[in-house]
Amino acid sequence: MTTENTLNHIAIIMDGNGRWAQERGLQRTEGHRQGANNILTIAQAAIENGIKFLTLYAFSTENWKRPPSEIAALMSLAASFSTEHLDQLNQNDIKVQVIGRIDDVPFSTRNSILNAVKKTKNNRALTLTLAISYGGRAEIVDAVNKILSQPRPSKRLTESDFADFLYQPDLPDPDLLIRTGGDHRISNFLLWQIAYAEIYVTPTYWPDFSPQDLEKAISDFNSRTRRFGALK
Repeated sequence: MTTENTLNHIAIIMDGNGRWAQERGLQRTEGHRQGANNILTIAQAAIENGIKFLTLYAFSTENWKRPPSEIAALMSLAASFSTEHLDQLNQNDIKVQVIGRIDDVPFSTRNSILNAVKKTKNNRALTLTLAISYGGRAEIVDAVNKILSQPRPSKRLTESDFADFLYQPDLPDPDLLIRTGGDHRISNFLLWQIAYAEIYVTPTYWPDFSPQDLEKAISDFNSRTRRFGALK
């Protein structure tokens, strides 16, 4: 069994926007704005480093518990990102996907996101998956409910069978999970998919996370030996 590192898919928990703003005496929403502005920068850096899939934790199912004003600002940013950066996404050959309970997202924001999905569907340089109204437990529960709605299977399900009912079954599992902002937890993100992902935590807040920071995380990944449960 090979232990060679292959890095095709990076997932990022984009944490620290609020703290970035508060440390500068700004409103938390300004931190989220700067964080949204950083997405294309890191997406382009991912392309330059040969990454084919980038998945970003943009808004969790738990984030609905935040103050209504902050939720409204986040939804507005998601809509504006999908609309204002559409030309750049296409110029950079970036395909947009979304995972999560998208039906819970306000109508105007949902339409903007789904329009970006439609207008970028033929792009090939990078698949940018936005996790919006997403939770790992919710995804597993939703998959189970899909299975229960099917005709009774003639055989027991395998892990591969189960994965077919996830939000984006064709999306490969992440090789590397990056968390910005310094916290050492996965916060209900891609619970099924990150079973064997390498984890990299940086204290750098997401608005300050640079292409050089991404390259440092990639270098760290390349220094590791991945055994997937086998012996070296």
